[in-house]
Amino acid sequence: MIQASSQYEKNTLLFDTVCKYAEEHSVINFGCCGSEQKKYSYVEISIEVGLLLAGGAVDFIVTGCSSGQGMMLACNNMPGVLCGYTPTPQDAYLFAQINNGNAVSLPLGLNYGWAGEINLNHTLEALFSEPFGNGYPSHEAERKMRDTARLKEIRKLSQVGMIELLEKLDTEILHKVLERKNVINFIIHKGSDKNLVRWLQAKIMEEPYVL
Repeated sequence: MIQASSQYEKNTLLFDTVCKYAEEHSVINFGCCGSEQKKYSYVEISIEVGLLLAGGAVDFIVTGCSSGQGMMLACNNMPGVLCGYTPTPQDAYLFAQINNGNAVSLPLGLNYGWAGEINLNHTLEALFSEPFGNGYPSHEAERKMRDTARLKEIRKLSQVGMIELLEKLDTEILHKVLERKNVINFIIHKGSDKNLVRWLQAKIMEEPYVL
């Protein structure tokens, strides 16, 4: 999990809640935390999300920003990322069962008033309540799964690869993304996409001050 700096105060709660309901999985907290000096916008964090998933270092991301909408839109610009906006338990459950994506974005500020943690708990509980991709409702499950597969294939055809995207990024934002040591080092050591790992290693050697 990783969320924008604007909602750093929710980091521990979000991490603990994900751990509670994704108990069969290894959960890693990539921030952003209040102790960090450098602040990251939802746009910058979405690139970190794209790197983690494209590199094969993780298979699912829980993220968010103040509204949740901006992060969802930004993540869906990343190659191979299918991110759902999940403000409620119903949204989370249906996204997991019908859309079977690899990231969700939560609204961590919008409508997050008194007892907001209750909705957060129920939302993440619904998200992880069953294995993903079963389809819903059951009598339409086959069609739903078929449509999801088509959606993912169309997205794949319409997008450039992660390395090509990185090479087109503005130098300033690329440097800031690569400066997030916990993400980049994790991909280098745990990532399954060796081409992306080699690209990151070469970039670090080229600009050693980054890490």
